[in-house]
Amino acid sequence: MTTTTLSRRKFLKQGGIIVASFTLAGPAAIAQQARAPLPGGLNNNRMLDGWIRINANGRVTIHTGKCEIGQGILTALAQIAADELDVAYERIDMVSADTARTPNEGMTAGSLSVEGSGTALRFACAEVRGMLLAAAAQKLNVTVDKLTVSDGAISASPTRLTYWDLAKDLNLKREATATAKPKPASQHKVIGKSVPRRDFPAKVTGGAAFVQDMRLPGMVFGRVVRPPSYRAQLVSVDEAAAKALPGVVAVMRDGNFLAVAAAREEQAIKAAQALRASAKWNESPDLPPGGAALYEHLKKMPSRDSVIKTVTPVGASGGKVTSIEAEYTRPFQSHGSIGPSCAVAQFKDGKYTVWTHSQGVFPLRNDLAKALKTPIANITCTHVEGSGCYGHNGADDVTCDAALLARATGGNPVKLQWMREDEFGWEPFGSAMVIKMQAHLDESGQIVNWQHETWSHPHSTRPMSNPAGSFVLGGWHLASPVPPAVPNNSPQPSGAADRNAVPLYDFPRQNILLHYITDMPVRTSALRTLGAYANVFALESFIDETALAAGADPVEFRLRHMKNPRARAVIELAAQKSNWKPNTGIGKSGNGSSGRGFAFAQYKNLAAYCAVVADVTVDRNGNVKVTRAVSVVDAGLAVNPDGIINQIEGGIIQSASWTLKEQVKFDRQRITTRSWADYPIFTFNDVPDVEVHIINMPNERPLGVGEGSQGPTVAAIANAIANATGKRPRDLPFTADKIRTLMA
Repeated sequence: MTTTTLSRRKFLKQGGIIVASFTLAGPAAIAQQARAPLPGGLNNNRMLDGWIRINANGRVTIHTGKCEIGQGILTALAQIAADELDVAYERIDMVSADTARTPNEGMTAGSLSVEGSGTALRFACAEVRGMLLAAAAQKLNVTVDKLTVSDGAISASPTRLTYWDLAKDLNLKREATATAKPKPASQHKVIGKSVPRRDFPAKVTGGAAFVQDMRLPGMVFGRVVRPPSYRAQLVSVDEAAAKALPGVVAVMRDGNFLAVAAAREEQAIKAAQALRASAKWNESPDLPPGGAALYEHLKKMPSRDSVIKTVTPVGASGGKVTSIEAEYTRPFQSHGSIGPSCAVAQFKDGKYTVWTHSQGVFPLRNDLAKALKTPIANITCTHVEGSGCYGHNGADDVTCDAALLARATGGNPVKLQWMREDEFGWEPFGSAMVIKMQAHLDESGQIVNWQHETWSHPHSTRPMSNPAGSFVLGGWHLASPVPPAVPNNSPQPSGAADRNAVPLYDFPRQNILLHYITDMPVRTSALRTLGAYANVFALESFIDETALAAGADPVEFRLRHMKNPRARAVIELAAQKSNWKPNTGIGKSGNGSSGRGFAFAQYKNLAAYCAVVADVTVDRNGNVKVTRAVSVVDAGLAVNPDGIINQIEGGIIQSASWTLKEQVKFDRQRITTRSWADYPIFTFNDVPDVEVHIINMPNERPLGVGEGSQGPTVAAIANAIANATGKRPRDLPFTADKIRTLMA
């Protein structure tokens, strides 16, 4: 493979959609790095008053830069604050992800929120509690050790003060020191309990839960008219006809960017349809081939090649070895957000206010400033939940669309919602991938050599602090575009395209290779787990294949190669809870039957440990049904056990849907997946029985859990299908047509 880099000017001329993520290290960042590091999110947001406010009315306001996207993070962070401050959970008010009010914690991504923001809050709240106790001791003329605290009430018998009495004199405009120790697990009262989720009431009662539900005074409704294909160029459009339609407030055209605003939503939709019908575009057939040809095409594309990890033992093992090889493939996949992306924006007095379900309001603000050609200080981004997405779907793009259109609405706020075809046609997909595996077994059935080779497009092209380009779609379509930039892969140990490619198992000789393909004829970015879903699929499927070659039970074979005690505990408990029966072979009927598969991973080799056992049935027509999934997870300190169970269960169901059904389709010119008919996902009838068991480690740090089960789930299902049919599925998704062909 060769490494190539196109200039941004040249690539834009070709109509490309290359994007990237970089971090700018300016003088302020360098100066901060020279200071003593602080835990978690405190390191980059050091002022205590940026995190905590003790209010005279008996309430506590907690600020976090992380946002609620359905993972229950605001509930978990409120639990942490309540315990560290010694106040009731019900007293805590949460303010999240607002560029005007909260710490800048970058993206809510990577299962890092409890680790980052939760750790920051533990230390910040412990320090503020210490300050309050010191102030109370001085007022009461006692030593701190004579004080007791309960729900913000400080007692030194017979006298009593409250946090609220002390609030007016408490100065939190100071840097955190992180010298106050958070409470040990033995003193937790709320942490470790499954308290009710804060985000559920509005969602289950039909309240205003999402940005799609927002209504502001004078609000108008917007729609955007996207090109029919990635690199199409607008030749002409009848703007006058759309402007003449009832209720139309504004029609905007800037280069290839077309949008309309109207007094009512159905009026905006009709005007957008009129614009689309009259628009004439020039298109070119420059998408890659589909089907099996896609993967050969991927392997031939120019790439940045790197050795992610290599381990070479001292000396070489003698004796006979058995060589095994396999190749695994994953298609482009969509986020499949149930609600299309939506944002609300207002332009007034030269300033923009936007309400967005972006997972990174601060990075988004940077990119909006470039697209809108205005200083960052003129933009306020406030997070409001959207109806479903883990990863980079259209949330950032639709916010830019709304802000651009808001300039044409005379100060009225505009709510712009994408249509279903916008979401499928223009959101960034999870990258198609090819993974080639090779292993050598010695005569004792031990793996002595392991090679993992991945081909992939980028997995994170979100808005970031990058002076080289913009990451929002609207900015690319303007007459004076803000171009994208060339992408970089996130480094190990987290990784992106190579996430979880490095095995946690103890193999004496390893070689992990990445072919990173920066040119993206199909737009890609972060889909939940990034490259881990496919890498774990390949790794854990191949472990089963090598176990079969060694004549070993898959669970025993994993334990044979695993030294990590926490990983071993998860594997062993999953086998126990699922009533795993040791086996050393797979089904041979080929006519379909039931099967069982096992898989394990530690997400990013840094976060939660998770094992999944999947039971499947396969009928003679190739239809696969996952009937039951048993999972065991070690996420360290379990702040909210019910939240962990929700995340693992949701991850299993989402992964099963990816695995059995989901695939973006396209021809050489256009994305052809435009509706749910083109992109089937799991229905309620498809959902298996799911059983989740938690190994709580209260004296360990909390580990990210939200993306822990997707990789083990796909591999467990693949291994179960092989167990049921005697045939090994390696090409995702495992549709009935593919399985029927495989069995034949």
